[in-house]
Amino acid sequence: MFKSFLIATSAIALSACATTAVAPPETEQVGRRDSTAHTRLHQLFADSNEAELQLSPMGAIYRGDFRQADKLTYSLTPGYYDALRANARDDLARLAAIDYAQLSATDQIAYDVFKYNREEALEALDTRWLALTRVRPLNHFLGLHSSYPNFAGLQGPTPFKTVEDYENANKRHADYARYIDRAIAAFREGMASGVVESRLTVSNMIAQLETQLAIPVEDSPFYAPLSEMPASIGAADRQRLTAETTAVIESEIYAANRRLLTFLRDEYLPRARKQDGLSGMKGGAALYRKEVEERTTLPLEPADVHALGLSEVARIHTAMRDIMTEVGFKGTLKEFFEYVRTDPRFAPTSREGLGDRYREIGKIVDTRVGRLFAEQPATPLEIRPYEPYRERYQAGASYQAGAPDASRPGIFYYNAYDLPSRRTPDQVTLYLHEAVPGHHFAISLQRENAELPDFLRFGGYTAFSEGWALYAETLGYEMGLYDDPWDRYGTLSAENFRSMRLVVDTGIHSKGWSRQQAIDYMLANSEMSRTEVENEVDRYIAWPGQALAYKIGALKIQELRKRAEQALGDRFDIRDFHEQVLGTGGLPLTVLEKKIDTWIAGGGGGS
Repeated sequence: MFKSFLIATSAIALSACATTAVAPPETEQVGRRDSTAHTRLHQLFADSNEAELQLSPMGAIYRGDFRQADKLTYSLTPGYYDALRANARDDLARLAAIDYAQLSATDQIAYDVFKYNREEALEALDTRWLALTRVRPLNHFLGLHSSYPNFAGLQGPTPFKTVEDYENANKRHADYARYIDRAIAAFREGMASGVVESRLTVSNMIAQLETQLAIPVEDSPFYAPLSEMPASIGAADRQRLTAETTAVIESEIYAANRRLLTFLRDEYLPRARKQDGLSGMKGGAALYRKEVEERTTLPLEPADVHALGLSEVARIHTAMRDIMTEVGFKGTLKEFFEYVRTDPRFAPTSREGLGDRYREIGKIVDTRVGRLFAEQPATPLEIRPYEPYRERYQAGASYQAGAPDASRPGIFYYNAYDLPSRRTPDQVTLYLHEAVPGHHFAISLQRENAELPDFLRFGGYTAFSEGWALYAETLGYEMGLYDDPWDRYGTLSAENFRSMRLVVDTGIHSKGWSRQQAIDYMLANSEMSRTEVENEVDRYIAWPGQALAYKIGALKIQELRKRAEQALGDRFDIRDFHEQVLGTGGLPLTVLEKKIDTWIAGGGGGS
């Protein structure tokens, strides 16, 4: 599935797609309107951003732009992909007319990223790829059917302050239903062309829909805004909105989900493919090679990534055996895994205790992170468990970005489903990855920086964002957070986990591994529980290539840091290095490397 130009976080992924045809600006107007390379470049950024906002109501709402708050998504509508394609072509034509040599160093970085981004978008919009992606609009991990309840609820990005806000919500509910019908039509096109989802992903979607439909309307996330209606809304409007919203939830959202459930269960599942990986799908092998390069932003071959993963797992296992010696464990590494996986001492005792430990870790990190970062975000952070309606199919933890103006906090979500399967040694490293100084720092600093053009401020690349978050885990050593051998084991376990992803993702999608083969490999090479492993493997099946970005991105950032330390010697300042990495938003790894090399050549120092 191709990456939208306006991806904000993994939380909105496919949901942010939207559309009405936007006429591309005429190239000849540029010369009359602007006179300098800088002005022309930033005018292009602004025009492109506005065109993208018009095509993505949901993405705009996540960014606090409510001009189309009565709409949700144009994805899969006639002309949508033509409009995206026309905008990308026009952007590249205008970009080529700007003199690169006349730009500042920062503008050259922006130029490079914008060019990379637009070329990537245009490639993904090629009909040969759309024939493989557009007809698979939903799966259990990336689907509007699963993300919309959180979007539409009280904790989502939409306001519920006025009568118009509630009326817009009902219009979005109706738009959701229209999208679901378009998705069903797209699935049917795939059935006709022989390009279909796996039985696993379809079965999981069916289970998700059954879970949601079992919730009474009054207990659903869609109804929750009615329970906290502002006092400023009068009694008559309050009564009317309650009746209208209740009816719309049932007649639009629930009815659409029933149609989708019936279609998936009765028509699509019998036609879904047996093989879990893309290699078993028509055109899947070529699509996977493309996904590997897109997700890592590097020209890597699946076979090389697989070999790298095996090598990294072996290296980390050696370090784990050192921990075994330190804690006095007698036995094999596999027995050690089983001990950590099953011994009650490593299981949280309650949902509340799990959250309390994360809050304790957060307080400690806050007192030490200033040693490594000169700048910290203004956006506050909240720590919450996943909601019960979605926790079963979520990862161990995740991050949801806050508002660009810091008015809405970022959220660190942790998973308390099947509590005995959760392990306490990984809590420190999970917090560093998802919260501080991982995703919360990188995404918040990026969004708060109003000096960046919007495509850098709100865009991003998985290899950068997830690579940074995995790199952030290693900063726990410098903050003194891994003095306890079990916390140190936890971060080695997390690194091992990301290395196994290189093996398993490529195994599933390029080597024909079954779901069970992938599960068996991860259980044999880690202490992860079966519940965790099954959720992870199901995620890799649904989102090919994405899991590769973590380790590949982290290795590149570590490589660049080592290069800078060696070249700059005593002049190297870790705070300056981190400022360089994060200061211009999420970059393709090739562009990041060019930036750091230029910084090193200039003698280091702050921006």
